Amino acid sequence: MSYSKSDFLYEGKAKRLYKVEGHDDLLWIEYKDSLTAFNALKKSSFAGKGIVNAKICIKAFESLKAKGVGNHIVRVVSDREWVVQKLEMIPLEVVVRNRVAGSLFKRLQFEEGHVLETPIVEFYLKDDEKGDPLLTDSHIRAMNIVSDEKLEELKVFGFKVNAILTEFWKTAELDLVDFKIECGFDKDQNIMLGDEISPDSCRLWDQATGKKMDKDVFRFDLGSVEESYNQILERLNK
Repeated sequence: MSYSKSDFLYEGKAKRLYKVEGHDDLLWIEYKDSLTAFNALKKSSFAGKGIVNAKICIKAFESLKAKGVGNHIVRVVSDREWVVQKLEMIPLEVVVRNRVAGSLFKRLQFEEGHVLETPIVEFYLKDDEKGDPLLTDSHIRAMNIVSDEKLEELKVFGFKVNAILTEFWKTAELDLVDFKIECGFDKDQNIMLGDEISPDSCRLWDQATGKKMDKDVFRFDLGSVEESYNQILERLNK
């Protein structure tokens, strides 16, 4: 079956969304070359960034799908465009942490890079205007975002994704420090992966040197983010 891109719907930090002609249950996603950090207060881009992220994400999604974790991709249309299933998106960012970094470093009395005895799962409200605040289970319950049962499913889902991705990134000689995923329900209320998995959404440190190779390179001016992202893709292609 062929698909045709239709009306423009929305432009986010890293992607544009369009309707798919004749298919109300599908969306057309186009990856942009933009880079943002600190809630889009810092902006940049590099040529082909969207293509690199899309290719990395497809590899991650394929690895997860092989272990029973579904995602929203229906058809890869080009190097930077997909047709995806429209999900009932959950307005939460699911964050799983294996080591101390980022906001966790600011909140806990551990050194950056401290290896956690067991992974931590956290939830953040998807709301740019409010700065995507950290939510407790009680907050989620009070806001009636998801049921207690579905919240527990999300936690199990996050830990399962973490276990698979940890091994996936090891194939590229990278340690998975932490990551963010966005999820939604399909028509049968199954939890599915939406959005993406890439160096934009994962903290990835070189196993041999500890060098940061993810978006922190851009956030904190640690070198060439273009070189880092391309190197990750090259390692995954070996």
